[in-house]
Amino acid sequence: MSEFGFTEAYRTNEFVVEIEGIESPGITSVSGLTEGEVEAIDQPDGGSNITHKISSGLITYDDVTLERNMDGTQADEDFKAWFEAMFDLDGTGVGSQLRRNGSVVKYQFGEEVMRFAFEGAWIKSSRFSDLDAGSSELMKQTITLAIERMYRV
Repeated sequence: MSEFGFTEAYRTNEFVVEIEGIESPGITSVSGLTEGEVEAIDQPDGGSNITHKISSGLITYDDVTLERNMDGTQADEDFKAWFEAMFDLDGTGVGSQLRRNGSVVKYQFGEEVMRFAFEGAWIKSSRFSDLDAGSSELMKQTITLAIERMYRV
């Protein structure tokens, strides 16, 4: 068999999200995977027309957004319970103090090829699809997680 001379790139369709006991294969989209960003500061060089770029040293991470199908599984209840513990309507919720760690695991043909671990995640927002009697769209939940840190394992 002849070699084609190239390596196929990973596809984006085979993944699972694990968050401390919540494994949700019903998640259809993940965005915000990042290894961090450091702000660049312009530092003028006094007495010349040169400006140097220096690092602020502060690493920030994007929010992670999960889109999932609402399907009546245990994951629906798990995300609901996490949200309710954080944002109780009677004012007793603990807010961003209730944080969890997790991973986004990328598979290729059933084999794990990459893992993005995140730490200190808390639910920043939870939104649902608009309801429309004339539509055949699936009902989705979009969850935005604020995270402290993310890294590839």
